[in-house]
Parts: sequence; C-alpha cells; structure tokens
Amino acid sequence: MGYNQKMFGLGSRRSIIREIFEYSKTRAKEIGAENVFDFSLGNPSVPAPAIVNDSIRELLDTQDSVLLHGYTSAQGDLGVRTAIAEHIKARFDVPITPNHIYMTCGAAASLSICLKALIEPEHGDECIVFAPFFTEYRVFIENAGGKLVVSMPEESSFAIDIADFEAKINEKTKAIILNSPNNPSGVVYSEETVKAVCEVLRRKSAEFGNPIYLIADEPYRELVYSDVQVPYLMNHYANTLVCYSYSKALSLPGERIGYIAVCPEMEDAANIYLAVCGAGRSLGYVCAPSLFQQVIAKCVDATVDIEIYRENRDLLYNNLTAYGYHCIKPDGAFYLFVKAPEPDAYAFYEKAKAHELLVVPCDDFGTPGYVRIAYCVDKARVLGALPAFKTLAQEYGFGQ
Repeated sequence: MGYNQKMFGLGSRRSIIREIFEYSKTRAKEIGAENVFDFSLGNPSVPAPAIVNDSIRELLDTQDSVLLHGYTSAQGDLGVRTAIAEHIKARFDVPITPNHIYMTCGAAASLSICLKALIEPEHGDECIVFAPFFTEYRVFIENAGGKLVVSMPEESSFAIDIADFEAKINEKTKAIILNSPNNPSGVVYSEETVKAVCEVLRRKSAEFGNPIYLIADEPYRELVYSDVQVPYLMNHYANTLVCYSYSKALSLPGERIGYIAVCPEMEDAANIYLAVCGAGRSLGYVCAPSLFQQVIAKCVDATVDIEIYRENRDLLYNNLTAYGYHCIKPDGAFYLFVKAPEPDAYAFYEKAKAHELLVVPCDDFGTPGYVRIAYCVDKARVLGALPAFKTLAQEYGFGQ
C-alpha cells in the first residue's frame, strides 16, 4: 500500500470523544440542537475575558500588520516568552527565563514535542500515565516511539496509588505525565500526593542512574473550585517540563496557543531546551500563531470566570447522586466522572443515547465502567438533561 498503515488507522478511527461529537451534530440537524444533550467535548462555553478581544482590537489597530502576522522566532517571540517567564517567576517563585519557554499550538503540541524531545525508541523508553488519562496520551507517546504504561488509581477516590506507581517504574522509564486537575475525573492531586510522586522519582532516578522526567500537563490549572490549590510541580521536582495551554484558562481552544516551560533547575536544562527546540522543528511545530502570541503577552494574568462551571458541576453532581448515580466530585476542570450502572460503559452509553444524552465511555481513558460528562455547556442544557438522567436511573432500578 502507498500510505502509512498506522496513520491510516488513526485517521480512520477518530477518538471516541470526536465520534460522539460528530454524531451530536448530525442528530442536532435531525431533531434540533435543543433536544440533544451533548456532554462529549471539552469545548469551553464560558466566553473569553473581555481583555482578550480588547487586546486583539488594540493589536490590529496599532501594530504593523506585516509584523503582526509574520513569522516570529521558531521558539516564539522573545517579548512574549519574557512576559510568560516573568508571570511564572512572580506567581510560583521559579527563576525561569525566556530561554526556558517554547511557544506551541496548545497542549497537544506541547506534549508531542516534549515526548519527542525525551523518548529514545532504540532504548525501549517507556512513559507512565495515571489512569484515568486523556485518551490521546497513547497516540502522542507511541508516535514518539515510546511505550505507554498505565498506573491504576486508588479506586474510591481516583487519587494516585503510590505503591502501584512505584511498581510500574523500571530502568526503561523515561518520563511520566501528570495531569492535574485531571481529565476526565476532575480530581486535583494534593500536595501530599505530589510530594510522594516526586520522592519516588528521585529515588528511582538515583537507583537507575538516569533522570526520570515529569511532564506536567496543565490546561486546567486555573479551573479549580473553592480553596483547592494545584501544586506547581517545578517547586517539587527539578526534572519537570510544564505543558500549558490557554484553551481553557482563556476559553481559546480554537486558537491553539500554549507553551512548554523547562525547569531552570533541571539536570542539563540548556540541552533539554535545545532538544525541545529540535523536536518542535522535526514535528513542524515552529512559530506558534503570531497574533495570539501577542494576545497572550497582554493577557498573561487573566483567566475566565468559572462560576458557570461551578454551577453546572453542583447541579449535575447534586442531582445525579440524588438519583442514585455514583460520581466522583470534581475539585477542578469541567468534567464529572460517573460510574456506569452496569459493567459495560458502552452499553450504558447506548441506553443514555436513546434519551439523547451523549456521555463518553471511559474505557480508552484506562478506566472501564465509567463515563465522562463534560459540563462546560450552557446551563439550559444541564437543566434540560436532568429529567432524562432521572428516567435513565429509574430504568436501572435506582432513584425510585
């Protein structure tokens, strides 16, 4: 055949999230969007802060258009990287410089670049992820030539099981990916858990004589509720690379803008940064969108108002648990993780779909028997869906 079979496989079978999202669009045309309760895609419903649109207008009105829409340096505009480095330094007390920042097309590009920079396929390198994990981690890791290894969580809380994690590490472990707040569970890993993970990494790195890198996947960092704190991993482990995206923090998913930050205290930090630059070059991820680099520099301290997400979380969690569903209460992100009322989450998905409820089975997230509800939708959709969730619960014989 005249094409790459592995790439054909990825192209011919979309992720389960995208499959459901495409189905929802077709169904909306058939019966009306107001009658389809689509909770599949993590597409923010909260508008971007006013400063974002104000900054776009200001840049268009005041900047030379050739420069504004032209190429930046491959790793990103120096002024933009300086603004981000100063933000990190002020907020997290990390002595980072612009030469530790690489601008990217969102978190997916950040992760792909980091994995490409670190993984050496000829060595059989492995990367550990914590279930439940974002489905595309497998694609990113395997495309970089690595092997994905899954560490299973504590079942009751979906916190990291430190003993299981340590048991999964061996001399081929090159990196781990830690995503907090977590997609799909909404769990925020505590400082105690983070410290325990980092202690294991230090001990195992010393045992095997090679650094094990921590890749922090942080698109949901700003989306936390109450007084929950998200530990900044560079403050706990030197060999950390942070993958950040403004898709959720500023409600800009379609603009594809984010960055990689290499911890300045990392072993061989300068060369790791150069490997990041080389990986970006090899993947074609150079010169992130110029206009939105400049927008970010003006909005680096801004975040969205998450009150709508909080209201949706409380509506869904309080009502679904009252109906009899078992849910993990999320401290962050905008997902509700629900145990299916039968062992087969796909069977539950089909029964929910009969009520026009579109939820995501989580087998591909490493946690069979659960579904994800993305509540980053307008409040009317949540309210409209509640009677269907109640009827579905009654069909399973609970919530009577």
